[in-house]
Amino acid sequence: MLMGMILSPHSNAQTTKIIATGGATQIEGAGGGGIVPWAVVNGYGSSDEWAATAVATSVAVDDFTLRVLGASVSYDNRLELSFARQTFDLDTLGGSLGQDVWGIKYKLVGELLYTSIPQISVGLQYKKVADFGLPSAVGAANDAGLDIYIASSKVFFDAIAGRNILLNGTLRATEANQIGLLGFGSTHSSDYQVMLEGSVAVLLRDDIALGYEYRQKPNQLDFAKEDDWQDIFLAWFVNKHLSVTAAYTDLGGIAGFAHQNGWYLSVEGAL
Repeated sequence: MLMGMILSPHSNAQTTKIIATGGATQIEGAGGGGIVPWAVVNGYGSSDEWAATAVATSVAVDDFTLRVLGASVSYDNRLELSFARQTFDLDTLGGSLGQDVWGIKYKLVGELLYTSIPQISVGLQYKKVADFGLPSAVGAANDAGLDIYIASSKVFFDAIAGRNILLNGTLRATEANQIGLLGFGSTHSSDYQVMLEGSVAVLLRDDIALGYEYRQKPNQLDFAKEDDWQDIFLAWFVNKHLSVTAAYTDLGGIAGFAHQNGWYLSVEGAL
């Protein structure tokens, strides 16, 4: 549901990054889309420059509401450090779950815009649930876990009807149940599983992009099937200091509640 994208193939690569190339902030705090981390480094810092972002996100589906507050700092358009606090309200059942996510991302090779090689980054997300009572009761093995991912992102100029498009693919090794909100692993398995995540976005005009994201999910808890996630998003990059992303989300079944569809809204500020 969110993205970064270039708005002009003729901009000077030596200056501060162009608008939207830092992406938005996904629900675990990393730069990229709404549910998928991309290879982009968050913010608008270029070579030898620092950047910072702050984000507030809400995802409201039929029986649950996810609220996220996050922030990141990055340096040299290569290293990104992030933090996100997630609160998952159980609107129908009552109560809430939560977790903290600390992230680090490092760009290995390539560029989003200016090289034939895609930008490729690796990342880690360390997650710790706030209260392990409910996750433990439904069969989770651990209250903390580490996701490891590698992402590849590339912008293609004049690709569709003269529009630029961004493609991203991410491979994630994880043992998280519902991204970690229901703990990690299960009483019968704590093995890592490799999940595929992907995004595509087309630039409708210099400051607006429309896209789609898909995220595979592991299915480890016996009490309820865990479905893959997807969304269709529209992002408006107002300027380099403000962006707004809205999306329609399909989160499948969550904790035995089927057909969790709804809306995503995220507002991000950047320095």
